[in-house]
Amino acid sequence: MLRFASKKLLGQATGAAQSASRPIQVTLPRFYHENVIDHYNNPRNVGSLDKNDPTVGTGLVGAPACGDVMKLQIKVDEKTGQIVDARFKTFGCGSAIASSSVATEWVKGKQMQEVLSIKNTEIAKHLSLPPVKLHCSMLAEDAIKAAVKDYEAKRAKSSSSSEAAPVEKAADA
Repeated sequence: MLRFASKKLLGQATGAAQSASRPIQVTLPRFYHENVIDHYNNPRNVGSLDKNDPTVGTGLVGAPACGDVMKLQIKVDEKTGQIVDARFKTFGCGSAIASSSVATEWVKGKQMQEVLSIKNTEIAKHLSLPPVKLHCSMLAEDAIKAAVKDYEAKRAKSSSSSEAAPVEKAADA
């Protein structure tokens, strides 16, 4: 019964000779979820922050298999440790752009340690990404972690250089 219904649905003739001589190719369209389309058509927080600013962390990640490259930047309020701004630039498919856009929305207003708990599975679920596009959400998670790591490295470097300055002055005296 199912075979008959599918043949009828596809417009295939019921005769075996006719169906064997003329195979039917059906191409089903692939549809993106409305959340992906929204973030692709109206991406949030596109742009760049000054990478030399000590309050800005930059994460640059890529996926060699598909060619997607994602740059995500965060600006942190040094007094509160809260992320006050986020920007991204992504070269990639619609799912990669949407994942970047969602990531920047989600990190704004959160503490540094909070954003490290954002998982690619949450981004993928929000965007309803198919399994073949899960690497896009993984890139977004990696970009967040890389931006936090960059900010913390800048902060450690600036605090160690400010501690070394008084020692040098004392040695000169």
